[in-house]
Amino acid sequence: MASGLGRLFLIPNLLDPSGIPEAVLPASALARIRSLRRFIAESDKAAWRLLSRVLDKEEAAAASVERLDEHTKAEDLPALLGPAVAGEDIGLLSDAGMPCVADPGAALVALAHDRGISVAALTGPSSILLALSASGLNGQSFSFLGYLPPDRAGRRSALSSIDAGIRADGATRIFIETPYRNEALLEECLSTLSPGTRLCVAASLTSAAERVRSAPVSEWRSSPWELGKEPAIFLAGRAARPAAATDRAPAGRDRRKHP
Repeated sequence: MASGLGRLFLIPNLLDPSGIPEAVLPASALARIRSLRRFIAESDKAAWRLLSRVLDKEEAAAASVERLDEHTKAEDLPALLGPAVAGEDIGLLSDAGMPCVADPGAALVALAHDRGISVAALTGPSSILLALSASGLNGQSFSFLGYLPPDRAGRRSALSSIDAGIRADGATRIFIETPYRNEALLEECLSTLSPGTRLCVAASLTSAAERVRSAPVSEWRSSPWELGKEPAIFLAGRAARPAAATDRAPAGRDRRKHP
């Protein structure tokens, strides 16, 4: 960090708006939030929902939130970093999960690096990694594809490419949809993906209604889910398998001496 500059902290938000911050965010992240007074967020409502539960009344009264969303222009970004340039630490707050991952803010982070402002990501929930961890799919090789095309033909084409890619390299593909189109995407997954492709849907993560199902498409077809308008992550791939035991000590040799 250049002398005199503040820092940009990337602040995760709860995946479940009704969740308890202390149950999801580590104490170090909560302490950092309480130390900040300037925040940048995609949505004022989502930002204050968290801040009002973490900050006391005096801290909240002194805090401010600036908007950074899909309508923010490139020429507006330097002003958002103005407090950091003047030496004040600021926080970039996600609407849900981690900032800059399927979430606005990456351009601001890039500009911060260009301006010599130190960037630090705080620990917190990421629906993408939580879903991958719970899926039983290949976690060594995976890609996040974001939103698939909203039209049916585009979705089917994208899912066909996903299916072919899984057969070619075995990597897990992760994708998302807006909650009100979840049912349509699930139906397209079941009609387009190969019967042996493994599909995982992780819904309402970290909430009391959390549910994760990972099974071959053929099993999904025989026993489909009703997926309501709840946040969900979709993953397609192959079931993970144990790595081959290639590091075997020669017979008669004490392997403990040769780690």
